[in-house]
Parts: sequence; structure tokens; C-alpha cells
Amino acid sequence: MATDSQVVVVGAGPAGLTSAYLLTKADTPVTVFEADTVVGGISRTVERNGWRFDIGGHRFFTKVRPVEELWHEILPDEDFLLRPRMSRIFYDNKLFDYPLRASNALRNLGLIESIKCVLSYVWARIRPPKDQSSLEGWVAARFGWRLYRTFFKTYNEKVWGVPASEISADWAAQRIKNLSLFSAVLNALLPKRNQTEITTLIEQFQYPKLGPGMMWERARDLVLERGGTIVMNSKVVAIKHSDHRATAVVTEQDGKQTVTPARAVISSMPLPELALSLDPPAPQQVQDAARRLTHRDFLTVALVVPESASFPDNWIYIHSPEVKVGRIQNFGSWSPYLVRDGRSCLGLEYFVFEGDELWNSTDADLAVLAEKELITLGLVGPGQVEESYVVRMPKAYPVYDEGYDVAVKAISDWLSNELPNVYPVGRNGMHKYNNQDHSMMTAMLSVENLITGTTHDVWAVNVEEDYHEEVVRPKDDNGGTGRDAPVLPRRDSAVASATTSSPSGS
Repeated sequence: MATDSQVVVVGAGPAGLTSAYLLTKADTPVTVFEADTVVGGISRTVERNGWRFDIGGHRFFTKVRPVEELWHEILPDEDFLLRPRMSRIFYDNKLFDYPLRASNALRNLGLIESIKCVLSYVWARIRPPKDQSSLEGWVAARFGWRLYRTFFKTYNEKVWGVPASEISADWAAQRIKNLSLFSAVLNALLPKRNQTEITTLIEQFQYPKLGPGMMWERARDLVLERGGTIVMNSKVVAIKHSDHRATAVVTEQDGKQTVTPARAVISSMPLPELALSLDPPAPQQVQDAARRLTHRDFLTVALVVPESASFPDNWIYIHSPEVKVGRIQNFGSWSPYLVRDGRSCLGLEYFVFEGDELWNSTDADLAVLAEKELITLGLVGPGQVEESYVVRMPKAYPVYDEGYDVAVKAISDWLSNELPNVYPVGRNGMHKYNNQDHSMMTAMLSVENLITGTTHDVWAVNVEEDYHEEVVRPKDDNGGTGRDAPVLPRRDSAVASATTSSPSGS
């Protein structure tokens, strides 16, 4: 419906489709443009030759009741499974409980190594690292160097692509809180009587039986049924504006450009791409801010193996430094509907930068690497991999590097003041390390602001102290969700520029 009374939504991921769904419920004309050929963004479910797998794991758990209600409004209850939560750490051919439990960790490490770890801890208390501003120094001061290298160093370096000595300690302080080796062992040996507050991780979660993409495929269908328009494989190349209002969105499909009038734009496209797409251009300082924002990218190698070669965890974290894989999903543990009888599908996850050696490797080479690493880890034997599939996901994680917050604020403040009918939403749309529920909440609040004139501060979503999967009992669980990421050092400007300017699905 080409009318200047419509709202244009950029991107058909959780934030974009939530926006479109709520707009159609309010009888507001809406057109969604998606640069990719599938909906769901990073929350899609990939289907290859009858196998279905996630881009990362997506637990349906939230502390925000309106989000949970919306999940069940889009999908009927019978399409949800209630799944047990289980994830462990793989190190030195052993599986450690996660969160770490002192008795399990000490038993797996063995007597001699445990003694060395305790002595390392004592030495760190006597001679703490001089610099505790990094994740390395902060953790070593509280756990000792041996436990730091075992449980903190390797995995974080795989995920974020920089040495742990360059990752800010602020993130470790938020995630690990005031835990230390001493308090962990003390609590294990002498548990407090009548303890009233126990922080743990959720023990079970909801999950659509055919994967998270099932949610967004259904949302797409509902938007279409209610008269909304969704245009796939259509990249937004410009947002026209005048007199402090966005007026139209220019898209490109098969080499042809189309101009679509809009009374408002809800954008989940990457925030730097939004800022650089404005016509006429934003001021130079806004463009400079956009060009300095970067992302961490992601690829999954899915390997079909006999069910006997799988494990009960949803995923396991790979702390072993001899392999590049950072995490391994077992999709059969997410839902039996994702796999076939007698077989499971393991998703080996690699955290990369778009354009680096792994990203540019062929699918065949990545499959060989993934199989070799599974064998190295002792999780499968030679010849057990039957099929392989590779999925690359650019811009999976907004990078919080030095000064990123200043850049994001420069863009968001300018948009708020100069183009108040442009609403950034979602993970990439706001350059925030949002989960699916965070992204949906930003969309829900933005639609309410647009339709009813409320003034919700969407940028305040996902700024709580508690990690999103932690539960403190007994405590009212109606609070918000929270998730953060570490602040990283700035990358080489040429690499950062290439990462920012590369094409991506909306």
C-alpha cells in the first residue's frame, strides 16, 4: 500500500516484525522491507535438507511479562515446548558444571591441580596484579592465575577477538559480581543456614518446537493476513527527510530502486547504516560517529552425527585453547523436532570478523575444520559426520569498544532532535547487546510512542543490574531484563571501516 500515511519498518527480525504486528493490530498501514530472503534476523531458524538449526541458541525466557504474553499471542501454546536448561564448560577433556560449582570443579581438576589452583589463589591475594582494570587482572586477583587461564581467558578471547588483557574489567565485575574462590569454596563446604536469596540460572525455558524462526514466520503471516506488506530481498539504501521529518524510504531490489512514502520509520537496520543512509546527509560528526561503530560476526558449522555422539546439554562452552570453536550446540537437546530419529545435529560456533580467514574459508574447508575439532575434543570419532552445512551471520554482536557509547549517543541524540519520526529498535538498530526479548520490548514501546504519543525512553531498555537469565529467589520477578557486553579496545581503523560498510541482512 503506497501511501504517505503508512509506517515503514526496516528489517524483519524480532524488533521489526513485532513493530509490524502491533501496527496492524492498531489498523495502521505498514510496509516492511527486509534485505535478506528469510525473516527472523539472528533469531531465524535455518532449514537445510530437512534439518533445522538456530543461529546461536535462543531460549524463550524473559522477565518482561508483556513480551511473554506477546509470544503466546503469536504462537499457540501447543507450539511451545518446555525444555530443561543445561550447559557446561569443556576443558581438558572434562565437562564442568556451569555456573561453576566448587565441588564439581575441584573434582574434575584433580587433587594436584586443585592444590595448585588454591596456591595460585593465595599468591594472587598476597601479590595481586598491579593492573586490575582489565578482565585478566580483575579475575586473576579474585581467582588466581591458574583458574583464570582455565575458566575465563580462552573462551572470552574467542568470543571477542582480543586478548583478555585488553577487555575492560567492568564487564567481569557485572557478570561475576563479588564471587571469589574463597567465597565459592566456603559456601560449598559451609552452606549458610536459612539462606533467603540464592542467585542461580533458570532451570527451564520455553522453545518453539520448530525453532525460533517458527515464531517469526508466524508473525510474518499474521502481518500479511491483516493487510500489511512485507517485501523481501529489498535493501534500504536511503531515507529521505525534510523539515525535521522522514518522508520516504528508498529501497533497491534486483538493481531497481523504489521510493516508498512514509509518515514514520521504525528501523532495525544497523544504526551506522541508518545514519549513513540519510538524504540529505546527516552532519559530519554524526557520519563520523556512524563509521566508528563496529560489529563481531559469527558463523555456524552444523554437522549431522549419530545420536550416540551427542550430549544432553543445549550447548557446551569450549575453553580448550587447542581448537578455534567457541561453543557447540546440540540441536536435538533444544527440540526433537529439529532432528531425525537416530541422528542429531551439532552446531559448532565460530566468532569471527567479517572478511577474516575463517569467514572467507570455503564451506568445504570449514566442514573439514569442524569435524577435525570435534575429533580433537573427543566428542565424535573419525567417519561419524554424515552431513555438513555452513551459515554465516554478519553483524551478530554490536561491539562495545572505547568510545562506542559516545558515538551511539551522538547518533541517537541527533535523530531524536532532528528526525523524531525515526525510531531505532532492536539489537543492531540501537547498537545494543540486546536479547530477543529486549529487541521486542524496544519495538513495543516505540509503537506505543508512535500511535498514542507516549514518551517511553526506549534507550533505557536493557540497563538493569541483573543478568537476564539470573533468578534471585525469593524476589518479585516482574522486573526488567538485563544484559551487557565488555568494552573492548579500538580495532584497526581500516578493518573497522570495512566491517561497518559491508552489506548485511536488515
